[in-house]
Amino acid sequence: MRTIGLIGGMSWESSAVYYRLINEGVRDRLGALHSAKLLLWSAEFSEIAAHQTSGDWDRLGRTLADAAVDLERAGVDVLLICSNTMHKVAAQVAQSVSAPLINIVHVTADAITRAGYRRPLLLATAFTMNDPFYRDLMEDQGDIDVMLPDEDERRVIHRIIYDELCQGIITSESKQRCMEIVRRGQERGADSVIFGCTEIGLLVSQSDFALTVFDTTRLHAQAAVDYALASPLAGIE
Repeated sequence: MRTIGLIGGMSWESSAVYYRLINEGVRDRLGALHSAKLLLWSAEFSEIAAHQTSGDWDRLGRTLADAAVDLERAGVDVLLICSNTMHKVAAQVAQSVSAPLINIVHVTADAITRAGYRRPLLLATAFTMNDPFYRDLMEDQGDIDVMLPDEDERRVIHRIIYDELCQGIITSESKQRCMEIVRRGQERGADSVIFGCTEIGLLVSQSDFALTVFDTTRLHAQAAVDYALASPLAGIE
């Protein structure tokens, strides 16, 4: 079994989900008392969030690249950035190490393409929705036309993520708002939904929507399990 390196803490709420999903995936595949071999580097998220807000992405790239180097020195065989937004600096991180980085955007785009969908609605932080990096990465990989909620809806989703989900707060009101945003997206032509923030799955799930959901956290964790257990891969950068 290969050792997985998680660059997490962005937020720790979703990093805990990664830990659970990866270990469940290994146990489901191997059975009994089997669990994943992994190392977690966890950020102090208030510092990360402050640099995101100030737009200091170069510093964020250096921070995560340093984390990747530390994990590689500690013996990991593959790396994951446990955040969609922080894949804005994924190329910088990947260039800092020889171990492969499993890119969450590539993994998700591959799943969407294989399932035959074209117009997913992206639910994510404002950084991910407003910056073209995520859509460009996804659209470059296949015939995918990523849809966005409108400007007011993007502000609502961003607030829910940072003011609630990243702080462990789950409310029925916010769940209803997300469901309404997806319903309006469907009326505008969305054929599926991307949970493009690793915390979104803490609030809503496939059972809440008629549209097919692509939960990036689950897809990313499964790709890590596949790599650790030497299964066929997709989305490796």
